[in-house]
Amino acid sequence: MASNFSSIPVLDYSLTKGSKTKQEFLSQLRHALINVGFLYLSNPPVAREDVDAVIDYAPKLFDLPQEAKDKISMLNSECFFGYTKLGAEITKGQTDQREQFDLATPYESRWKPGEPEYLRLWGPAQWPDEDALPGFKDTMLRYLAQVEALSYEFIGLLAEAFSLSPDVMKGFYEQDGPTQHRAKVVKYPALDNLSSNQGVGPHFDGGFLTFLLQASPHLGLQVQNLSGEWIDAPPIPGTFVVNIGKALETVTYGLARATSHRVLSPPKGSTPRYSIPFFQNIAQRISLKDIKLQFSPEILKLAEQRTANGKVDSVNYGEYGQLPSGQVGLIGRVKSHPDVAQRHYPDVFKQFFPHGLPAQGSAY
Repeated sequence: MASNFSSIPVLDYSLTKGSKTKQEFLSQLRHALINVGFLYLSNPPVAREDVDAVIDYAPKLFDLPQEAKDKISMLNSECFFGYTKLGAEITKGQTDQREQFDLATPYESRWKPGEPEYLRLWGPAQWPDEDALPGFKDTMLRYLAQVEALSYEFIGLLAEAFSLSPDVMKGFYEQDGPTQHRAKVVKYPALDNLSSNQGVGPHFDGGFLTFLLQASPHLGLQVQNLSGEWIDAPPIPGTFVVNIGKALETVTYGLARATSHRVLSPPKGSTPRYSIPFFQNIAQRISLKDIKLQFSPEILKLAEQRTANGKVDSVNYGEYGQLPSGQVGLIGRVKSHPDVAQRHYPDVFKQFFPHGLPAQGSAY
């Protein structure tokens, strides 16, 4: 019987470069995927100077004048890219105390009238004016391109860890053009006199993989283990936190575990916490129920042996087994940002909010 986890494993990416050490890495990866759903990745192939640069930019981004932030408000974007003010969302009935910018890898919209509306989710991101924050856009795009390349390499390693061909996962991405991936820059301020310390409440991520850069030394990220206990995932310099999204859990029949997680606000009197997550998407038209990966009995047995889940506080993104990936993404965006949906997707908005615009968005 696999034991419950009380910490997040650290995997060294440099082990993948040797034939013998790669097998050690794949064994560690298989354990992390099946029994934890989270891991730290050290020595990632992303230029250290670019990592340091985006960390340096994070507080400067939020220090922009409010007018500059509002100029790229998410309300302007049918793709749900741009700035969201503090306290605009709730999770499980409580306000998320975070301010954020939603960004993305480059993409030119290909949606045409008559096609599914969820295809409108991919398109140009909004960026601060160059004179307001010189160099930010170029630096962030350079960083995101490297993390995107890493994400594709990592999904191949994941396939190998499950004794599949490293190329088998390529079919989940767009075949006739780029796949657009989302990112955020998030600020969790230390807030006084609040009854809740919820930076963001318990949730699962969508898509396949998340690569999180914890861009300040604060504690806050917590991962829910198999018995429902919350385990700290403190920042480790030089690493990404990698976790499994619900789409990947769905397509692997639960072998790769999507793990509930949350962020607590910094304590009173602290400086803000910053984080920069990268969310790896898959093709929008794919329905995961139609794709069957073939796993060996030996691999399936490993999942059968793990500790059973206890109480899990997260329930979002449960539609991947029924709907196209893009539709699942649109539902999540509409629920989280109903003001944006009301402006750009009025028919979908009315489906989920028949009584009009709520005060805050809520994924579930």
